[in-house]
Amino acid sequence: MRCMEICGKSFLIGLLIVSGAKTIHASEVDALDISGNIQRVHMPYANGTVLDPIFASSDPASTAYSQIIGYTRAGDSAIWTGFYLAAEAFRYQVTRSPDALANASRALDGIHSLLDITGSDVLARCLIPTNSPYAAAIQREEAGNGIYYNQLRGQSYFWIGNTSRDQYSGVVFGLSVAYDAIDDSNLRGLIRQDMTRILNYLLTHNWNVVMPDGRISTTFAFRPDQQLSFLQTGRKINPQFGLFYAIYRAVYAGFVGFPIFFDSLDDHNHYFKFNLDYINLFDLIRLEEDSSPYRKIYMNAYDTLRGRTQQHGNSHFNMIDRALKGPDIVRDSETITLLNLWLSRPRRDYWVDLRSKYPACGADRACSPIPVNERVNTDFLWQRSPFLLFGGGAGLIETAAIDYILPYWMARYYGLPQ
Repeated sequence: MRCMEICGKSFLIGLLIVSGAKTIHASEVDALDISGNIQRVHMPYANGTVLDPIFASSDPASTAYSQIIGYTRAGDSAIWTGFYLAAEAFRYQVTRSPDALANASRALDGIHSLLDITGSDVLARCLIPTNSPYAAAIQREEAGNGIYYNQLRGQSYFWIGNTSRDQYSGVVFGLSVAYDAIDDSNLRGLIRQDMTRILNYLLTHNWNVVMPDGRISTTFAFRPDQQLSFLQTGRKINPQFGLFYAIYRAVYAGFVGFPIFFDSLDDHNHYFKFNLDYINLFDLIRLEEDSSPYRKIYMNAYDTLRGRTQQHGNSHFNMIDRALKGPDIVRDSETITLLNLWLSRPRRDYWVDLRSKYPACGADRACSPIPVNERVNTDFLWQRSPFLLFGGGAGLIETAAIDYILPYWMARYYGLPQ
């Protein structure tokens, strides 16, 4: 990664979008406000992992609108903590802000805790103090994933198991970006330690993730793209993995395109698969030497992915494309517009039903992508199908808005023109 000499003063990204009587523009002010809100209400415990709050009322006029009565989406805490780490790392590289460094440090501590709490170096989905007032509700919601108990730094916690590949991918993505963007030796040492633990665990267990009861919760065995991406990141952070990567690359590089091809057969269902494909190929390709003959193989797999999703109106995917392929005036203008439109979205999960507004090509599929400002609210907009016609909740759950700050700070880092 390289700084594009865009550090320093705040600037507005591009176009102005008019929504009703209000003009919306993507700016550093919005991004900083979101980061502050994440620290205040989305990281309720000292361990520094991301959760989404549940509020008492969906009515902004009610005094209970800002009253937190619970937390949810704990099963995805690991992936979004990794994404939040990446966002703050990009921010730090652009601004050199002590606040960004502190936020990244807190997220790193959260990831470290997710590895520590299990006692085996397997990654937990989340950890919650047993004395939390929200503990019982979270346990009920996550019971299907398995609830386990342990001590950490003198305090009792429970942790959520059944850890999936997306949790690992989000954490590795965050560690990779942070290692390149943050020059603090202590934090880089922590990143090196945790990446080493993750890879040693996966290699020792033949790329299986094993819960305390011996059950395999997921496996990377049939994902050469993800194995290679993790090892690619590993050899950058800890050169001891260089030989592992070289061996795996020689054997498995030719198969990287197969899972991407099968993922791309359906561009609507299980849409989160594309998010994982993008972040794993991001590290696999950007860290591969320009002279490497394997780089073309990786890029061919990426081109399959990009060809399937390019028209989906996704600023997160667009920014990874800019990182890998450089400037493109049409794509970059679209990214600016998409970020602006994001700001006119509600942060709460209000119910959305667009079936009477847009033509349907399936039970819950529009015939073309829904405009960003009208899409169903979710935890991370860019990993949900842009064709969804309805969904949401009661307006009580607030998204962390990492889906804004990550592409925003990437845009700043990679020099998107004003």
